[in-house]
Amino acid sequence: MMKEWLSMIHEEAKEQCARLGQQTEQLLLWLSRYGADPSGGVTRLLYSESWLEAQQALAERMKQTGLTVSFDRSGNVYGRLEGLNPKAPAIVTGSHIDTVTQGGRYDGAYGIAAALLSLEYILEHHGRPERSIEIVSMCEEEGSRFPKAYWGSGSITGALGLQDVAGLRDADGIRFEDAMQAAGFGRPEQKDPVRSDIAAFIELHVEQGIVLEKEGLSVGIVDAIAGQRRFTFEVNGEANHAGTTPMLLRRDALAGAVDMMQWLRASALKYGAPLVATVGRLELVPNTSNVIPGQVTFTVDVRHDQADVLDRFCTAMLEQFERIAAAQELGLQHSLWMDAAPAPMTSSLSSLTESICQQYGIPYRHMVSGAGHDAQMFQRVCPTAMIFVPSHRGISHSPLEYTSLEDLGTGVFVLSRLLYDLGYSAGSTDAMKGMIR
Repeated sequence: MMKEWLSMIHEEAKEQCARLGQQTEQLLLWLSRYGADPSGGVTRLLYSESWLEAQQALAERMKQTGLTVSFDRSGNVYGRLEGLNPKAPAIVTGSHIDTVTQGGRYDGAYGIAAALLSLEYILEHHGRPERSIEIVSMCEEEGSRFPKAYWGSGSITGALGLQDVAGLRDADGIRFEDAMQAAGFGRPEQKDPVRSDIAAFIELHVEQGIVLEKEGLSVGIVDAIAGQRRFTFEVNGEANHAGTTPMLLRRDALAGAVDMMQWLRASALKYGAPLVATVGRLELVPNTSNVIPGQVTFTVDVRHDQADVLDRFCTAMLEQFERIAAAQELGLQHSLWMDAAPAPMTSSLSSLTESICQQYGIPYRHMVSGAGHDAQMFQRVCPTAMIFVPSHRGISHSPLEYTSLEDLGTGVFVLSRLLYDLGYSAGSTDAMKGMIR
């Protein structure tokens, strides 16, 4: 059943949202064939065969739309709708093509499908824009194959380069550089991925949370993306016989790790929302039922949208973990392998998105994204906006991932109007004055 707000707007917009929802779902089903797995999900890892087939298929689809297509050295693919002022910095919209292992068909791919449909619509109805508009299907965001996330957007914004991936290997021991070259990228003669000609970046994405659905809202306007820090901890004790070693004489690495994890949960609850802290991976050595664990390795993921809060929590965590280890005569080592600062979105773009929702009676809210996204990389170099649509039951990174047709269509509807305002009306739109050059 169509959401109540659709009855509040004019018939043309109502019909357009319904049509866009159907078209978006068809595009997502088509794209999900590349990397489809028996679970019903999608596995499309960076530089894999299914990843390459998907990028090439999208390039062909962009050409059919009438866009000028190009790949860069990292494997990002662009479709450009040339503006009447081609030298002006471009408006760029899109998301990432890669998935987690056995992921869903909406994460990342929705932002690409929505961008395609938005450009098709505005090109058909409005012709060439004043300012060029580009779609980008970024090569990677998830970090699922290699231990490096945001390679696509990082290479575009100059935050990541080949020096940052040198020597990285996947689970099969394949080097990052070798995988990139096998897929046909990484050659010096190919287009440099770094861009300095982007006027604004817009990312439309499924929420991957339950807030919008619970509140019965159609759009989330992201004010900030939470900063996140990811650690790996290694606790070292002494492996020994489970039956002959008295409890008080043990150096049990798992017992120490459990005390650390309990402190982590209790402290995160005490801090309250929006801080979250998660232990995501746990490995025991020797991992045998009748042997006291001599070594435990676990990861910790901490997120908050304010840098000072993130600093205080992580500092306290490291100090407390050291105290627990010392009290139990355990060794403790840690590494910080992700340190992403909180990323505020551009307020004038958020305001422009809000005015579109208000104009058409679309229920929305402002929110913080707890998940990381490519938009946080672009935020460093250009005005940036991020828009969410609901995720059913908040399920993400799963074959059960789902967003309704009406919500898919609503997101494309809002994106197309935002792109129109920026590409066709920038310079005369009050919200944009002085923001893009």
